[in-house]
Amino acid sequence: MSRPEEILPPDLFYDDSESRKYTTSSRIQNIQSEMTHRALELLQLDSPSLIIDLGCGSGLSGEILSSISSADGGPHVWIGMDISASMLDIALQRDVEGDLLLSDIGQGVPFRPGSFDAAISISAIQWLCNAESNEVNPQGRLSRFFNGLYASLRRGGRAVCQFYPKNDAQRSMITSAAIKAGFGAGILEDEPGTKNLKYYLVLTVGGGEVQGDITGVVKNMRDVDVQDARRRSGFAGKKGERKGSKAWIVRKKEQMERKGKVVKASTKYTGRSRRRVVF
Repeated sequence: MSRPEEILPPDLFYDDSESRKYTTSSRIQNIQSEMTHRALELLQLDSPSLIIDLGCGSGLSGEILSSISSADGGPHVWIGMDISASMLDIALQRDVEGDLLLSDIGQGVPFRPGSFDAAISISAIQWLCNAESNEVNPQGRLSRFFNGLYASLRRGGRAVCQFYPKNDAQRSMITSAAIKAGFGAGILEDEPGTKNLKYYLVLTVGGGEVQGDITGVVKNMRDVDVQDARRRSGFAGKKGERKGSKAWIVRKKEQMERKGKVVKASTKYTGRSRRRVVF
């Protein structure tokens, strides 16, 4: 059975009919509720917060954010982003409390730096891994998304993205893009080894003094993969780099990729001096 993101882009797949079917399904509502509450548990918000809901759809997750009691740290104020006009139209018909923005998260998160206390995304970011044409670069879309998200969160803020990667390569591509953007990143697996397996990407901004578990939320949890970008050799600095050297060229290419540009792959000839022939 084909995955939805392999059939059509999300703005075309979720037309009026599909959006209505998705929103009215009791099965979908229950799953969405379960995953949203799990994401809130991982966010660990102890007071009312401003949250960006990325890929908010028809507002199923947003309704839960608005309904959290004061005893549990709510209610939260939220802004939803989605690329499907049909989904947002249904959200308006349902009179959800959050503000809604028709926008493609693969083009970034268009808010001022430090606008949000937290971010949530349910079953959305795997859509960024698909290319509908040669002009679409999944790495570039992921880069723009995570760089925009990182900037929009306040220092110390957190994000939880529940997603369904197609394979380990997609999981790695998503996690690597988050780490390159500067996040502390950990992946939590719920119900591993079953058909109900769910992945939660837990992200934190700032907190350079934290050691080891940089997400601060996955300590002692099982089936968690914690990756610390600050310990990677690539962040050691540029000391000793010569302009035009292979290391310099590779670093420049990585910078361009993070900006969403398409660059040629490096080869054994990258940075190698060319012999000049004079006639």
